[in-house]
Amino acid sequence: MNNEIAVIFDMDGVICHTNPYHSMAFRQFFSTRNLSPTDEEFALHMYGKSNSYIMSHFLQRVIEGEELLQLEDEKESLFREIYEPYIEPILGIVHFMTDLESHGVKLGVATSAPRANLDLIMSKVPVREKLGSILASENVKKHKPDPEVYLTSAANLGVKPEQCVVFEDSFSGVTAGLNAGMRVVGVLSSHTKEELPPCNLYIENYLELSYEKIISLF
Repeated sequence: MNNEIAVIFDMDGVICHTNPYHSMAFRQFFSTRNLSPTDEEFALHMYGKSNSYIMSHFLQRVIEGEELLQLEDEKESLFREIYEPYIEPILGIVHFMTDLESHGVKLGVATSAPRANLDLIMSKVPVREKLGSILASENVKKHKPDPEVYLTSAANLGVKPEQCVVFEDSFSGVTAGLNAGMRVVGVLSSHTKEELPPCNLYIENYLELSYEKIISLF
């Protein structure tokens, strides 16, 4: 392996703690359809899952094609409206990304969220100019746990999968990173260690992280 490494971040629950606001948006979305999922159901069937999966699960029929696009737009518009006043990065991440960048580490974001959500968060969290690859749900055919978004990120950044570290907070996201053959750091914003597949490292936030700590994972 050469000295070049890349660090690729998921967005929801990794750059910002968005999951409570996604829950609010989904509650509003489902309440207009006379559904009221429990917190436990959300934990099992929402965090880290695609909108297609979530809506198909709770509406109890396959949601796809044009209907999916319409329903997804309705729910994600609700999310952006609810979340916009509260956007803030998880503690230490901007400083951590600056430290990585200063050491020549290539950086990317790979999210299952729509591009409009990513653009909203990037308008408030000053990291866009540090990123060599930005991928949202519109940029992939297969969603996590499929490794496509991470393998494409590595290709965009000009590195091999074994040169990459992924930051993820969900079961499907961690699995996607592992399926891509990458090292994975579990961000414990939505789940406990026990609820995630085995990771190389676990963090609550980025305050204790540095370039040196990432290099030590190799």
